[in-house]
Amino acid sequence: MSTLDQIREGFSHAMNSLGRGWHQLREHAGQALTRFQPASDEGPVESVEQGLIRNASRWGVLASEVRETDEAVIVGLEIPGMESEDFQIDVVDSYLVVSGEKRLSREESGGRFYVMERAYGRFERAVPLPVPVDAGGARARYRKGVLTVTLPKNVRAMGRRIPVQGA
Repeated sequence: MSTLDQIREGFSHAMNSLGRGWHQLREHAGQALTRFQPASDEGPVESVEQGLIRNASRWGVLASEVRETDEAVIVGLEIPGMESEDFQIDVVDSYLVVSGEKRLSREESGGRFYVMERAYGRFERAVPLPVPVDAGGARARYRKGVLTVTLPKNVRAMGRRIPVQGA
């Protein structure tokens, strides 16, 4: 096999591997990929923070865990850098919808950013729920960058088992 053929084969193998990796990422974390919309302050002068946000990533990963117990569905959502009052949480059809705005907070005025991978702005993340829930009894807690929402199951929508009696 010639050197050129070896290079082609190596390149083909690398591209196939990369394609498989992207496919797995999309399948396992596709729903976690969330678009952030920066606030639009349309003025003639842009603040330093507005300039930083404009250059920040527009996409972020808000990874979730959905767990079901006998009594409830518990959703954990990783959203670091927020305050508990920054969230709006709703149940819409069979989805938990979490929205809010992640704001840039700078404690230092000097220096220069070389990497800006964090996303800032308004976001909305819809997490599918496995069973009907009672949104009125839901509780939410935000601690160490994780929003945990506990949603009691809707007992009326769960149905019931009908025992069969013999003759």
